[in-house]
Amino acid sequence: MTEHSNPPKNLPLAQQFTHLTAAITALLAHPPRDLAPEVLAAFRFAAQQKNPLLPPNLFYEAVQQAQVAISITDLQANILYANPAFERVTGYPLETMMGLNESYLSDHKTPSIVYKTLWGRLSQKKPWTGMLVNRRENGERYLAEVTIAPVLDPQGETVYYLGMHRDVTEVYDLEQKVKNQKALIESVVDAAPVVIALLDENHQVILDNQEYKKLLGDLRTRDPAAVFLQAIQDELGERWLNLKNNGGSFVDREVRFDQGGKRSPRWFVCSGTWFRERDPRADAFFESRKQSYFLLVAKEITDLKRQQEEMKMNVLRTMVAEGEAIENMRETLAGAIHQFAGPLNMIAAAVGMLERRAEHKGEADPLCEALQNALNSAETAIENLRLSIPAFTEEPVMPVNLNEVLRDVLSISTQRLLAQGVIVDWEPAPVLPAVLARVGRFRSLFKHLVDNSIDAMRDAGTKAPELTIQTLAVEDRVRVVVQDNGPGIPEHLHFRVFEPFFTTKSKANRGAGLGLTTAQEVVNLHSGTLHIDPHYHQGCRFIVEFPVALTR
Repeated sequence: MTEHSNPPKNLPLAQQFTHLTAAITALLAHPPRDLAPEVLAAFRFAAQQKNPLLPPNLFYEAVQQAQVAISITDLQANILYANPAFERVTGYPLETMMGLNESYLSDHKTPSIVYKTLWGRLSQKKPWTGMLVNRRENGERYLAEVTIAPVLDPQGETVYYLGMHRDVTEVYDLEQKVKNQKALIESVVDAAPVVIALLDENHQVILDNQEYKKLLGDLRTRDPAAVFLQAIQDELGERWLNLKNNGGSFVDREVRFDQGGKRSPRWFVCSGTWFRERDPRADAFFESRKQSYFLLVAKEITDLKRQQEEMKMNVLRTMVAEGEAIENMRETLAGAIHQFAGPLNMIAAAVGMLERRAEHKGEADPLCEALQNALNSAETAIENLRLSIPAFTEEPVMPVNLNEVLRDVLSISTQRLLAQGVIVDWEPAPVLPAVLARVGRFRSLFKHLVDNSIDAMRDAGTKAPELTIQTLAVEDRVRVVVQDNGPGIPEHLHFRVFEPFFTTKSKANRGAGLGLTTAQEVVNLHSGTLHIDPHYHQGCRFIVEFPVALTR
């Protein structure tokens, strides 16, 4: 016997069947003397299939040494031949089984429909493969994977059956344990009151629970895992890659998801961990290769945050009211100083003319002295007014979510928006990277822009006033668009409206004209940009951009 004469032991049963069928055919072409004569008579037609390149006993020895139980039966399934593996699998001695029916092995636990299907296939001269519950000689049940095929004579008629089977009880038991454990894990994961998702190295979800599926339905077309990961990645910055490459983890990272429209934002606290497991793919069988996985757990804290938001809004409304009162005072004083500046400049010019005339005549001019005294008094009064202007409160610079700031502004302006019948179209990016800002100054900035839009639509008598506020991330910047369907601002005034004391409002609604000037100052203070879109002609569209806060 050579090494290649043994049948491959690791092939699937169907392929082993193909090899051994060919082996038996060759066996009968060169039958050994001790083979049962009735078996030889049945396979005389195979004598024509001679292969002079192989030893006569090769296929017989292969069948004898095969690890799969092989048997040959007549048309009534009476056993005429069985190999040694048959005895090892069934426990029955070969001499006992010769002449007995294959049904002798049955434990009668197999449904009758299985046998009907088996005989139906064989009657069509086609092989059948399936599972049968058999019983060993000692009474022990085992699960057999069986393949039975008809053996045809030269005229194409079935003369005998060739059967192969092996004990797959342990394999089946292991498979069921794995399935049961998987089902148990899935049941526990599904019952968990938190969002759970397992992602592969490409961030594709390969396992999730019912809470995740519910959130997926709420977010419609967006993948919750992608939303969470993008927000956390923006927050962690370079630390994200370090944690991913080194199997790290993070806990309790808060993520705010803005849904837009009339739907309130939702908050989640996220935790995640990376780990590596052996690659189960076939090409990694002989390699020590591992795959990366990421486990994401998110707990919704929306109810808690809404309670905190309500408390915050009550305080914020009071602060904004006080801030607006102070700002109105600041604008009023600044406007008064501006109004006084013109007459005082004229008085100063007159004093200069009188002084030059007095020098030319060589005598003092009482009128000049009187005007000079009045000018000095006025300048002192103006300086006192300037010192009376309330200073801006110094605020710390911190990471700020612009969606949150804008929702605060809309909440504060709700009463005024309802009174004017303004329809608000709130279109936030679901998740925005943070920007560094002074929160109070930012609220003032966007409050001015919203108020400017409301005033413009009211002055123009817009029948169906609409205010659209949109946020989005653009590369390394965050953009805010404030747009209305009012009369708009003529293009030649796009720059002038940001000048101090310039306004396009009606006299009835005209203030000091410092709203957009103040807005521009806040934008400049935060290294941002503010301009009016020259391509928008259905009203006015302000575009504000700020750089994203860099994380370390």
